[in-house]
Amino acid sequence: MAHRQHASASSGPDGDRADKTCASCGRRIEWRAKWAKNWAAVKYCSDACRAHRVDDTDLRLEETIETLLAARAADATICPSDAARAIGGDEWRDLMEPARRAARRMVARGDLQITQGGSVVDPSTAKGPIRLRRPR
Repeated sequence: MAHRQHASASSGPDGDRADKTCASCGRRIEWRAKWAKNWAAVKYCSDACRAHRVDDTDLRLEETIETLLAARAADATICPSDAARAIGGDEWRDLMEPARRAARRMVARGDLQITQGGSVVDPSTAKGPIRLRRPR
């Protein structure tokens, strides 16, 4: 059985399919033919992300993650729930997905790494419990 080869991000006649990260959720944006004419202008992976965008709570979560990591040893990790609890108080569970989104955006900027079981994982595909640490 033949296996289909995945085209690299820069392949094709136009050659400008650079990897992109969603400005809202931090996940990798997969190139789509419908975006061929305006790929350079694509910032969001979905209509939901375009509608949500990044708000003050998202920015506060990013700042809180940075603050929590700065207060710990250089090789320490934190859970996204630590940032959610710091901002949300008793309603912290509602901030869990926004905290994970903030972490993915920070990974895209190179500010931190997401780990599972001590190994760095792809933030776009990580499922289940994750930990956040400074880049090594």
